[in-house]
Amino acid sequence: MLSVNFLLDLAVILISTKLLGLLTRRIQMPQVVGALLAGIILGPSVLGIVHETDFITKMAELGVIILMFQAGLGTDFNELKKCGKASFIIALIGVIVPLIGGFIVASFFNNDGGIFNITNQKLMENIFMGVVLTATSVSITVETLQELGKLKTSAGIAIMGAAIIDDILGIILLTIATSFNDPSVNIVFALIKILSFFLVAIISGLLFRKIFSILSIRHGPKKRLALFAFSFCLILSFVAEAYFGIADITGAYIAGIIISNTVHSNYVESKIETLSFLLLSPIFFASIGIDTVLKSTSTSLLIFTIVLISIAILTKIIGCGIGAKLCGYGNKSSLQIGVGMISRGEVALIVANKGAAANLLQKQFFAPIITVVIFTTLITPILLKLVFKETISPTHKAA
Repeated sequence: MLSVNFLLDLAVILISTKLLGLLTRRIQMPQVVGALLAGIILGPSVLGIVHETDFITKMAELGVIILMFQAGLGTDFNELKKCGKASFIIALIGVIVPLIGGFIVASFFNNDGGIFNITNQKLMENIFMGVVLTATSVSITVETLQELGKLKTSAGIAIMGAAIIDDILGIILLTIATSFNDPSVNIVFALIKILSFFLVAIISGLLFRKIFSILSIRHGPKKRLALFAFSFCLILSFVAEAYFGIADITGAYIAGIIISNTVHSNYVESKIETLSFLLLSPIFFASIGIDTVLKSTSTSLLIFTIVLISIAILTKIIGCGIGAKLCGYGNKSSLQIGVGMISRGEVALIVANKGAAANLLQKQFFAPIITVVIFTTLITPILLKLVFKETISPTHKAA
């Protein structure tokens, strides 16, 4: 007889993530922080009420896919056109510097204190830690800039454009890292497979986009459009992993980009957001917390966490700041852009989760990564308010 325990697990996860999410929002933090904390509290590290099961694992995987699909749907190429070249340079250097920084830190703590004479597996794990640090999530940045009235400034537009490109570069790095992790895979062959997938994705995307646009014009914003769109996302995710050895979230993200900016794409996004909010996203974020090991935290791991947080903050400020300077931004604007790219958020969690599935990230490093996500999420709005603070002239005060 089929066990019905998963129903209770599901109810507990949904209620706890929502309640703690509301609590964290009341103290000016994103609800994702509450969802993570809910998973940690419910999991083996604290109360032990909910444990990792096959059901939770598969639902969490769907949660990852739908989150990346949403990210693709939210991509606005019109914003990129405003500062495309500058955003690309900012994003590129803002990815390279954290990648190097994360690799160096991981090499010392994941290899008995040295970065030389490491095995191929350790090398890939350390590189992947750098890949995790390349991620950027600017949802908290957008909220803060809107509150300050600075979202439409040159720095604000550059942050948004760079964040979009950052996501694309991060997905490419994740794809390469997971493809190279198998020692039996030929590097040249792996690159050919990656390029082949993107070619297939472009061709199928153009066909689907044309069909989707025709259906949108003929039938208007019908529910079936959202169903077709989500089905396309699942198919492309399956094809990516099953036939090209590429992470399924890559297919989901590209599917979202293909459908973005089409007729009624906003309608599709609203329907997908409902599914994500009601079921899949809470399970994914809670599963990360459930998988997090806290009881085995050692002094070495604590030091690693502190160093990782410092590197996560500094590498984004330095990398994106240098990129902004090279593009002609002033010192203040460069600092603003660098600070705006600090927050890691759900993107880092998604990357870390895929790395764990590919044996590129040990479970003991989940706690440090979650700490980095929470800390960078908390510190970003504080630093943004400081770097965007303007001196108020006496005349302005009098007004």
